[in-house]
Amino acid sequence: MTLGRSLVAEFVGTAMLLAAVVGSGVMGERLAGGNNAIALLANTLATGAALVALIATFAPASGAHFNPLVTLAEALLGRCGVSRACLYLLAQVAGAIAGVVAAHLMFDLPWISTSVHVRSGPAQWWSEVVASFGLLITILQVAKHQPTQVPLVVGSFIAAAYWFTASTSFANPAVTLARSLTNTFSGIRPVDVLPFIVSQLVGALLAIGLHLWLESERER
Repeated sequence: MTLGRSLVAEFVGTAMLLAAVVGSGVMGERLAGGNNAIALLANTLATGAALVALIATFAPASGAHFNPLVTLAEALLGRCGVSRACLYLLAQVAGAIAGVVAAHLMFDLPWISTSVHVRSGPAQWWSEVVASFGLLITILQVAKHQPTQVPLVVGSFIAAAYWFTASTSFANPAVTLARSLTNTFSGIRPVDVLPFIVSQLVGALLAIGLHLWLESERER
């Protein structure tokens, strides 16, 4: 697969993921009648299901990263060149923003609306470390040993992590940045973005370290 096609796959896949995250958040909130639990459940089911479908669809074209943490892991493990990784990151961020715009247009909202949804504090940051660690170790281990199960496993993990983390498991810097541009159910204040991304990077690096240790033990 050519680099151009891979970048298009990363852009479109990430855009569709954000359209699912933001769009289902808007729909859930509108239909839940003020019940945030029901809105979150709708958001969870749509996001998990979309991830399964999108990873299965675009994995042959680009590996279906849709997440700078995955691309970083692939680069650090020597499976993705630096220049390719940088282009993937750009495609993911651009796709994430495009997905937010697409969701807003579907619900007759302004193209961009800066979020005022507060997501801050040690509990939220630790949640992002845990969520990112869990997501990355799941992807790395399953991709190596049961690659056909990756779509289902990733969708399942994210659906679960929506509920067992205080942050509702962003676990993706591109998603985090894009969600600061939507003042809807799934938004995050721009000022809260950087601590989330730092926490996500910490979790990802811990997962990469555990993956390397597990595989070194296996190869002995």
